[in-house]
Formats: sequence, C-alpha cells, structure tokens
Amino acid sequence: MPTARAALTPHCAGRGAVRGFTLVELLVVLVILGVLIGLAVLGTGVAGPARELHAEAERLAGLIGVLAEEAVLDSREYGLHLTAGAYQVLSYDPVQRHWRPLQGKPHDLPSWAELSVELEGEPLQLPAAAGEQGRKTSLTPQLLILSSGELSPFRLQLRERRRDGLRLWLSSDGFQLPRVVQDAAKGRSG
Repeated sequence: MPTARAALTPHCAGRGAVRGFTLVELLVVLVILGVLIGLAVLGTGVAGPARELHAEAERLAGLIGVLAEEAVLDSREYGLHLTAGAYQVLSYDPVQRHWRPLQGKPHDLPSWAELSVELEGEPLQLPAAAGEQGRKTSLTPQLLILSSGELSPFRLQLRERRRDGLRLWLSSDGFQLPRVVQDAAKGRSG
C-alpha cells in the first residue's frame, strides 16, 4: 500500500507544476479593485452633491461664527449680502457710513445649489445673482452680525435645486451661533 508521501511525490516532482502569481498580476488585480471601489463610492453619492452641500453649509455656519467673534473683538459690524446663488461678507464703515465688501467677489454656490432665507419668520426675496447691479450701488446686508455679539434672527436654507434634493437649515435666534440641521421632512440623507 503506497503511503501518502509517495502519492504526492509525482505531482510535485517538476518545479513547473506549482506556480504562483507574479507581481504584475497582483498589481493588475489591485488596480481593477481600486477602480471598482471608486465607481461604487461615486455611484452611491458619498462623494456627490450631498457631501458638497453639507460642506457648504458647514462653511457658512463657520463663517458666521468667525464673524461673530471678530465683530466683538474688533468692535466692528459685519453683514452678509445674500443672493440665491452666492453670499458676500460686508463690513460697515462708520466714517463713510456705508457697507463695503470685505473681499472683492462673493462666494458662489455650486450651480446645482441655492439658498433662501427667512428673517423673523418672513421669507425674504433674494436677488438671482449679485451681477452688475451689486457693483453699481452700495450693497446692503440681509444678515447682521453686530459688535454686541448679536445676530439677525434668521433661518437659512441651503438646498439642491432638484425637487427631491437634500435640504439643510442654518438658524439663529439672534444670540446663538447657527448649526447645520438636515430637513427631516424632505431630501435624502448624505
């Protein structure tokens, strides 16, 4: 009766019979897996508009927080001039008695996003874009950030333009800094 060792010997006798994967074959498989995983991530929307809208909302909330601190520390009045597709920081010049842009141009939202605002419970009609009218006349902020630490009480909505798109809210009672909250009734999760 042959032993198990003797039975294996003919199969392993030639070196060419046992073959592993080459480094090139392994690298090709890793590249293919990487591409498939990348497509899966993009397909699920993890890196899509929902994430970008959250980033825009957090950026705006952070900007308001920084302006509130700067207003108190520098004893200056700041404001935000809002349009449906952009916002711009303004500072009040008490000597010339008018608002002027803190930076040259407004921060534009992505083309698929828009914002709307309610002041003291009333919806505010925002201009479609800053455009040439904003450059010819002095800009007036819709949201005030005062040196006393107070803010205009507001509710601001950032949303995707499509009907079933994500909707995010920022709101303040005039004393607390805004936080980003997802609309529970509408929109999809990010």
